[in-house]
Amino acid sequence: MILKYLTGEFEHEVENTRKLLQAVPEKDLAYKPSEISWTMGELAQHIATIYYWYVGALTKEVYDLAADHLERGDTNDIKATLDLFESNVVKARTALASLTEEKLQDNWTMKAGEKVILGPMPRGIVSRGLLFNHIYHHRGELIVYLRATGNKVPGLYGPTYEQSRNAAR
Repeated sequence: MILKYLTGEFEHEVENTRKLLQAVPEKDLAYKPSEISWTMGELAQHIATIYYWYVGALTKEVYDLAADHLERGDTNDIKATLDLFESNVVKARTALASLTEEKLQDNWTMKAGEKVILGPMPRGIVSRGLLFNHIYHHRGELIVYLRATGNKVPGLYGPTYEQSRNAAR
């Protein structure tokens, strides 16, 4: 039953992520709000990359980041990031479809070489925390970047403040 809900949420949120990434303008990819922040292009690419992590998180007992190599493309090319996103969504969807309720209870670990980064923890918690919530967190950051650069933000869960204000006029 939980898997059914995770799959439904995944499909709904893929559409929201797509809308948000499509709102990122090429002209602002180099914007970053502080010296320690990612650029808008790096942040957008990171969001697209998290969908790739579904494969390692949902199909392997131990996901070794050091042994995994993903060609990401140029962070200053939003089309490349959108292509990366679409490709990774297909992989994530396949990985999610391979799960069972029982596999959600299996322990999972993320490491980089010999260093353990996360885990061991149940795959269901990994799905929610590392994958789903991680994307939502970074989408929130991207929304702030878009607003700070004067760009329009798409409504993800209904109309945005600006859309509501314009409709009331």
